[in-house]
Amino acid sequence: MYSIIDIETTGLSPIKERITEIAIYVFDGNNIIDEFISLINPERPIPYFITRMTGITNEMVENAPKFYEIAKKIIEITENRIFVAHNVEFDYGFIREEFASLGYDFKREKLCTVKLSKKIIPGKKSYSLGKLTDELGISIKDRHRAAGDAIATVKLFDLLLKTDAKSKPLIEEMTYLSIKGLHAHFNKAQIDNLPEKTGIYYFFDENNKLIYIGKSINIRKRVLQHLSNSSTKKAIEMRSKIIDISFEITGSELVALLLESDEIKKHIPLYNRSQRRTSFHHGIYSYSDDNNYLRFEIRKNSSKEIPLVSFSSLQAAKSQLNLLVEEYELCQKLCGLYETNGACFHFGIKQCHGACINKESFEEYNKRAENLIKMFEYKHENFLVIDKGRNKQEKSVVKVENGKYIGFGFFEPDLHNQTTEMIEDCIKPYQDNRDIQIIIKGFLNRDNSKTNKHMVEKIIPI
Repeated sequence: MYSIIDIETTGLSPIKERITEIAIYVFDGNNIIDEFISLINPERPIPYFITRMTGITNEMVENAPKFYEIAKKIIEITENRIFVAHNVEFDYGFIREEFASLGYDFKREKLCTVKLSKKIIPGKKSYSLGKLTDELGISIKDRHRAAGDAIATVKLFDLLLKTDAKSKPLIEEMTYLSIKGLHAHFNKAQIDNLPEKTGIYYFFDENNKLIYIGKSINIRKRVLQHLSNSSTKKAIEMRSKIIDISFEITGSELVALLLESDEIKKHIPLYNRSQRRTSFHHGIYSYSDDNNYLRFEIRKNSSKEIPLVSFSSLQAAKSQLNLLVEEYELCQKLCGLYETNGACFHFGIKQCHGACINKESFEEYNKRAENLIKMFEYKHENFLVIDKGRNKQEKSVVKVENGKYIGFGFFEPDLHNQTTEMIEDCIKPYQDNRDIQIIIKGFLNRDNSKTNKHMVEKIIPI
């Protein structure tokens, strides 16, 4: 059973804008069996260009119900049905955000008719609703109104179902209906309770024994990947044993990584044992050679040494080291990036000062090499990392003191004007170890102000 939906809005951002109209048609694969159509008061002015496109004016929505007044109806008419829309992420994202503002976590299995169309009728010039339906001979009345576009989507969806006998298997493949090979007692209703948020998740077997712990920035999406994974014998074996799933939302990806590492060490689940303990598999290491030159090399991380910085792949480590060699005018040969018995390539183009052929003294060379090492050290011995919390009212905090990880916690910044000491009181102590150091340093070194890529919200020296 499907709920085929279209909305009109005051703009494109589900966070900043609001819904002005909604149309929902319940489709059983042959006929429309129920419907709900309503204008919605967005509680803000509708921009003129939106009115020109949709025809929906401020006067039309002035006395229309607000979203909270029709929220219950939307829940009821979409419950236990696949949420279908053309560019489904747009409609689904807006509706989820409206419910989130009411404190309700709206989740439905979703299906995009754009993606389905591309699979069943490939090669079209455009898959926009207007152009695609026009090419297929599907008429649209009231284009850019919710009911008109939703009916057009129903007709398109019906055509797709009837065009290809493989359409239903395709739909199953695009939703969790395709999941096979699960334990006989696994309840798929659990999937609907999984959040599309950052945190960690736990898999339990029929004896309530914890068999796997994972981390994801989208718990629901990642769990679905596990449940449909047939790529290896181990993956198939694990999913066949899963009976129950639980999760813990962290909001912050850094906190999720730290908690996952701690939980795996504490519980040692069966299917985590043979895995590497962190997602950072390669690192840049430094050492002094027989001629006292500071050298750098990329190696697989081991339990014996802590790298300057870690990466998820060898290629990522090489790319970063190449950039650093250029920035600090270091020698490619002494950084393991150019194999030669003579001078490195950069020496020939005057980007290396000649350490590779002893033309530059180790004292001069090491000054720049040491500056590179300092870049990977914590900028402060004592600091707090502030990041997203488990909800909009909350922030997370990670504490490092004297270069050691102390723990993490959560606090509400708007509750009152907290001092640093008050924030620190929220921190729950956790064990520091090599893996934790790799996680924190690796994560914070992914935070790059030059590219405006910020992995955490802020770092506070203490």
